[in-house]
Amino acid sequence: MQVATSDGLVVGSAFGHHARMPDCDIHPTAVIHPQAELEAGVEVGAYAVIGPDVRIGAGTIVGPHAVLEGPLRLGPRNHLAAHVTLGLPPQDDGYAGEPTELVIGSDNRFREFFTAHRASTKEDGVTRIGSHNLFMAYSHIGHDGRIGDRVTISNASQLAGHVQVENRAYISAVCGVHQFVRIGSLSMVGGGAVVTQDVAPYCTVTGNRARLRGLNHRGLQRAGLDAGERRRIRQAYDLVFRRGLTLEQARQAIADDPGLATPWIEALVAFMTGSDRGLVR
Repeated sequence: MQVATSDGLVVGSAFGHHARMPDCDIHPTAVIHPQAELEAGVEVGAYAVIGPDVRIGAGTIVGPHAVLEGPLRLGPRNHLAAHVTLGLPPQDDGYAGEPTELVIGSDNRFREFFTAHRASTKEDGVTRIGSHNLFMAYSHIGHDGRIGDRVTISNASQLAGHVQVENRAYISAVCGVHQFVRIGSLSMVGGGAVVTQDVAPYCTVTGNRARLRGLNHRGLQRAGLDAGERRRIRQAYDLVFRRGLTLEQARQAIADDPGLATPWIEALVAFMTGSDRGLVR
């Protein structure tokens, strides 16, 4: 339900707040700060609270009892289920109220009670979430996180601050990911895992503490990699994880084989090179 005024403003709150919200569907119990910006086609459910310096992209659905606090940039066509909370301050003892941000792309699905926090001041001041992701109920993205595209994070999995998750990674239910850990592209983290080191691209890990279980064959197939590319990835995987080589020796062995000079394997090598916490092996 929306109530339009003569100057084009839409009253979106039982308490009299309003904002510029063209062609939006606003429940009368929603509380929307006048400095919030909602683009065309946004829907806001009952008792949702949207604070100042929140920008919501066209076609986004904000479910009942959701809480959005800025600075927050939310792209188009996102779907927030009931009780989603976005943009609250970081859970960081050193944070002193600085205007850090949460920036979110498009076409994400945030299920019930999902939470994501703004950044601290220890990096660039932005927590980033990409596009086309699925975040299941009760999952959490900590401050300064970097989430790519087409990532799935299952129910009640918790990512600490500064965690990076690359494209198409899959994190199963009830996992805990230590701060500053990186989860590589097309990797899978098994249910209940506690991850304290980096998970290399294309790999599957499980357990507390997480241990390597093999390649994520199904994920590679679903991503459309042909049999030849999957075979080359397997060769590189064997060099890194099964031959007893140091990481430097494995990198050199990969570099010495011209058949392994593909973008997929180059991404694996770059990930290994940039690992500060060490790899799950």
